[in-house]
Parts: sequence; C-alpha cells; structure tokens
Amino acid sequence: MPESAEEVYARVVAAVGEDGHLPMPAIGEWDVFPWTVVDDTVAPRVLPAPAPEPPRYGEDPEKPCGSCAGFDPDRIVWEDEHWVLTHDAKPTGLPLVVVLHTREHLDFADLDDDLASQLGRISTRLSRIIGNLPHIGRVHVNRWGDGSAHFHLWFFARTEGLASILGSYAVEWDEILPPGPEDVWRADLHTVATKLANWGGHARA
Repeated sequence: MPESAEEVYARVVAAVGEDGHLPMPAIGEWDVFPWTVVDDTVAPRVLPAPAPEPPRYGEDPEKPCGSCAGFDPDRIVWEDEHWVLTHDAKPTGLPLVVVLHTREHLDFADLDDDLASQLGRISTRLSRIIGNLPHIGRVHVNRWGDGSAHFHLWFFARTEGLASILGSYAVEWDEILPPGPEDVWRADLHTVATKLANWGGHARA
C-alpha cells in the first residue's frame, strides 16, 4: 500500500526538518533545466541560439538502441508479446513510476491501428489499477520523445493530499523527494503486475 501524505511528509521532515529544504536533484545540472538564480531570485535561463538536434538513442548507428538490445529482467513489471512495462530499479520519490515500451523499435507515430488500440486499453487499465491503490490522488501519463526513438510512455502516481505536488511539477518532485520504503514499493509493483495480467500477458514483479 502506498504511503499516505502524512507518512511522506514525516519522511521528509525526518530528513531535513520542518523548515528544511531538500537538496537540488541532478536535473538542476541538466542543459535543458530552464531555471537559474539571478540576484537571489529564480529566473529563466538565457535561451541558447538554435543548433542542430543531436540524434536520439536508437537513431545513431554508432549507439545501438538499448531497448532493442533487451530489457533488464529485474526491471520488468509486466510483459506480453508486444509490450513491456518496466520500473526504475529502485524506489522513487513518488509512490510509483512505471514506463510502458513497445517491443518493436517504433516511435509513437509508427504505431499501427492495432498497436494504437492496445496502447489505449493498456494505458487505461494501468491508470485505473494504479489510481485505485490507497493514497493515490492522480495518475499522470506522459510521453516525451526527445531522449529515445524507441516508444515509451511514463505513468507517474502522485500522493493524495500533498497540495504542492500537482500537475506537471509532480515529475520534478519525483526527483526531489527522498525515495519511499522498498518493501512498500515492491508490493505495489506486484499489485500492478498481477492485476494487469488479468487481461493477458505475464506479471514479473
């Protein structure tokens, strides 16, 4: 069962105190991180001049697609002949973060009608399953295509009752919050895997 808002808050307070600030996550050092500090005020970074886009993972023939090379079996939550659901190998700041991938090397626009229909059904089922876990306020479904050319769709579960963790900022909070208990995380992954397998495929978590 995912932690309640009170349990998450207690874990943060235990780490930094009631008025303490959690440390800046690694994303603060990314080139695409949009914020900086100017005269003690948070401000947008200067927009760099246009430049050629680098190839994504799976587009550069010198760097083979990691997904096509095979998914780490220890990170698979559920799978069938067309899809693989994975986790990040360790607990996250948010209660659950899982990623749905195609087995075949396809981008979003490459999905045929059958795969697109399957994607809709699996995504809806995942949203229901994760959203029905205790203390989950919302399940956000996100697709970004700038990192990997191999299709992948993110599912972020946020804790109910933490009013600051809303909307797209939940992704940043996932990097900021200290990870939750591993036993709780693994139990929730198992629940997701077994319930999704009721419609087919194989639970692996």
